[in-house]
Amino acid sequence: MPGMSLSNQKQTDKKTSALFKSASSGEKSAPEEIAESLFPHRVRHIPWKRLFDIIFSAAVLLLASPLMLVITIMIRLTSKGRAIYSHERIGRGGRPFACYKFRTMYLDAEERLSEILERDTALKKEWLESRKLKCDPRVTPIGAILRKTSLDELPQFFNVLIGDLAVVGPRPVVLDELKEHFGHKAVKILTVRPGITGIWQVSGRSDTSYKTRVLLDEIYVDSCSFSLDVSLILKTIPKMVSTKGAY
Repeated sequence: MPGMSLSNQKQTDKKTSALFKSASSGEKSAPEEIAESLFPHRVRHIPWKRLFDIIFSAAVLLLASPLMLVITIMIRLTSKGRAIYSHERIGRGGRPFACYKFRTMYLDAEERLSEILERDTALKKEWLESRKLKCDPRVTPIGAILRKTSLDELPQFFNVLIGDLAVVGPRPVVLDELKEHFGHKAVKILTVRPGITGIWQVSGRSDTSYKTRVLLDEIYVDSCSFSLDVSLILKTIPKMVSTKGAY
């Protein structure tokens, strides 16, 4: 962080380590106080944002329920496994939570990934750089469509109602990503709820480098406002239609 003294840097590193350790242990009372002590002006419960999230998510789930039913049937008919799955992400204050999505991969997805990464060094490099593959062998045909249109993320509006996610915010990430790519910035970014959409989602999506993704998440935390949230939601819709950068 610009202008940070050596003592403050050491304090930040210590708190970041505590944050990672707590998240790794799966503690539900993970150290939100760590983030609060470092960025007290950022850890706040914004009434308008939470109220907006609840109303917006309830409306989306109500209007999209017929589409979600069709997607559920299509997934069940074309591949084995549940239509909706959960995957652990790290939320505000370092709290792990189950993030819901429509299943877009085969049940043996990890085995498929391991096999192809062992055989193809170029794909392994692509995976290590972004944790994504443009031609992912794990993804089902229906899953590819859902990913390109971001419809696989519709169940995340249940996460918003629960309070794990916001409609707009930094990207929800897994612990390994947090450790590898975020460093001391993790504490700052985790002072707000992660979101279904955000600056990254309207700025190139998967075509964006990981370093840029982290920077965009930090920019959102610094610039969070109601007008920014509305602007990002409006920009998300055409991005879903264009499918550019989504895979």
